Amino acid sequence: MPQNNIKKSPITSLGYDFIKKEHIPKGKNEYYLRDMQNRSGIVYRHLTAYEIEVLVRNGNTSDNWNNILVSEAFNPELVTNCKFYGLIKIGKLESYCLEYSDLKVPVGLYNSTIISCDIGDNVSIDNVNYLSHYILGNEIIIVNVSEISTTSNAKFGNGIIKQDEPEDIRIWLEVCNENGGRKILPFNGMLTADAFLWSKYRNDNALLNKFKEFTEARFNNKTGYYGKIGHRTAIKNTSIIKDTWIGNDAYIKGANKLKNLTINSGEEGKTQIGEGCELVNGIVDYGCRVFYGVKAVRFVMASHSQLKYGARLINSYLGNNATISCCEVLNTLIYPAHEQHHNNSFLCAALVMGQSNIAAGATIGSNHNSRAADGEIVAGRGFWPGLCVSLKHNSKFASYTILTKSDYLYELNISIPFALVTNDVSKDQLTIMPAYWFMYNMYALARNKWKYVDRDKRAEKKIHIEYDYLAPDTINEMFTALEIMEEATGKAWYKKENATAIFSKENCIKKGNELLVTKNKIVDELEILVSGFENSKRKVVLLKTLKAYHLFKDLIRYYATLTLLEFIQNHSSTKWDKIKAALPKATTRSQWLNIGGQLMTTTAIENLKSKIKKGSIKSWEAVHNFYLLQANNYKAQKLQHALASIAEINSVKVSNISLKDLHKLLDNAVAMQEWMCLNIESSRKKDYTNEFRKMVYDTNEEMFSVLGNPENNTFINLQNKELKLFKKQVNQLKKKL
Repeated sequence: MPQNNIKKSPITSLGYDFIKKEHIPKGKNEYYLRDMQNRSGIVYRHLTAYEIEVLVRNGNTSDNWNNILVSEAFNPELVTNCKFYGLIKIGKLESYCLEYSDLKVPVGLYNSTIISCDIGDNVSIDNVNYLSHYILGNEIIIVNVSEISTTSNAKFGNGIIKQDEPEDIRIWLEVCNENGGRKILPFNGMLTADAFLWSKYRNDNALLNKFKEFTEARFNNKTGYYGKIGHRTAIKNTSIIKDTWIGNDAYIKGANKLKNLTINSGEEGKTQIGEGCELVNGIVDYGCRVFYGVKAVRFVMASHSQLKYGARLINSYLGNNATISCCEVLNTLIYPAHEQHHNNSFLCAALVMGQSNIAAGATIGSNHNSRAADGEIVAGRGFWPGLCVSLKHNSKFASYTILTKSDYLYELNISIPFALVTNDVSKDQLTIMPAYWFMYNMYALARNKWKYVDRDKRAEKKIHIEYDYLAPDTINEMFTALEIMEEATGKAWYKKENATAIFSKENCIKKGNELLVTKNKIVDELEILVSGFENSKRKVVLLKTLKAYHLFKDLIRYYATLTLLEFIQNHSSTKWDKIKAALPKATTRSQWLNIGGQLMTTTAIENLKSKIKKGSIKSWEAVHNFYLLQANNYKAQKLQHALASIAEINSVKVSNISLKDLHKLLDNAVAMQEWMCLNIESSRKKDYTNEFRKMVYDTNEEMFSVLGNPENNTFINLQNKELKLFKKQVNQLKKKL
């Protein structure tokens, strides 16, 4: 029995009947969608007898010369050795060369088979073995390509189905979980927040159905859409491009296979795809870069993200300004500003909330502890697993968790932010150091904040991605950590004083608060244990609790003061009483969620979900407008949160804060920023003073030539400059009020 079904049809059918007759509306022909798609404005005419003669003389053939339409500026001398089938439209062909990078080619059509295409002005097409059902823009270069074709059911990477197609061929992205229980439909224009909301609220079927309806309504399900290649796009030495929509100014060189894709490119950002890459069933947003043997299947790349050096991205969403190199990422939703660039790192079945860095040898989500592939990892922003870290499903991490090198054999639930987590094998215990970043790695923390802002290449930044490590989400986590530390400290004290007694949670919190607030030195002598952080019976020990406790409190005050200061500076009055009267009255500390890098209150999210289900929000565009509204409201909501935070941490009503109290807050903020600057500088200088780091250099001059002179560190100098400016602003404000 023959295995391949090779169909025979008349040669006269090549290039025609792209749309099935039953799918062509009454009064229309098979080109009605093609005519709608082509907005070039070119006026076409039939070939003259002389032009046909020149074309034949140049080795060209056509099934019907009457079906080749050209513009007034068409030059038949620039068409050689081409085969034309179906209706062909050709714009200007003038005697120019097109040059891009190191490629310089003449305008014209050469040595190619072209089937039912619209070709813009002054393009260069040479040695394209099969170009079928595409609309090409102006000044395009396409050389040495095996196949560029579009089928009548092309979806261009969007999770839709066409007329009469069965549901089971729809493309889903199975993010966050390998069992498909959090699957989402990709679509052109999908934001990270869309992917999160769709994957998160799985128990809300009404909401999920609306998301599917929004996606389907965004696209026409009619068959017969042509592929498009935008103006000034260059494609060379590529094998297969199929069912792919390509924007303006894109550059594709040496790719193996591009199939069922939307590749956005243009003024918002130029997209480039390089050698050996294979991309199937996906969306590539503006300004993306994909190079050197990348494999991506069922994916979305948000704007200005990168895949390089053999990276594999499968069933995953990659957020804005993120980079993945060399490694493998499966079934994962990644927020903006993610870094992962080591060949032996692995990320699977995870939600990673951005500003993250996955080190070499890290295997995040590589093992399961059930009989199905249904485990998950949830990591808050700033997640940093160290070298060769191995984690077990399910695990969850607060913001800015850093894990030291180890195999973590148990599930983890780290609910304290900015913590260093260590698997202490010698003592068979887990240790957690809260506020580690501020104590020992302030340089990295501050520089990363600056770096993320500097590297945010989005053309429009209307949707606010929060890069500051002190923000409503992390501040709320600090409040949670304070209570955890209070309870654990009180429990440790009671255990030391009376090992047999059992004390309530309330009593432990009260006693712990007393010991920590008064800075009782006995705290440093206690073995402070916490529960619920690891799924094991071994000890989980808090380190440097007293120092971390007061650091968190100081940071909360610092965050609140900076937020209040910004409001005061933008207020018209210089009288504290009038400014205070204009402050928000609500003092309840709101709860926040990280929605794709944008922070929103839980109240806003519930409001959004309700409006979607009730029908007052009817499309993805309306959802995105809601995000914009929240971005516009962010400063006001953050101010309310900051005021509630200072009221809670200082046990005072905002209305009772006097001018003297305000001056004290400002002075403390200056002191905190001075402390931060000193820590930034001292943490960086460790690289220059540690003898084991210095031993590879014979002289300081050699070290400085390699590492740079710490006295000339641009970032440190910038921080010191900002400190001087901050002091000046505070002094001026204190005089003004």
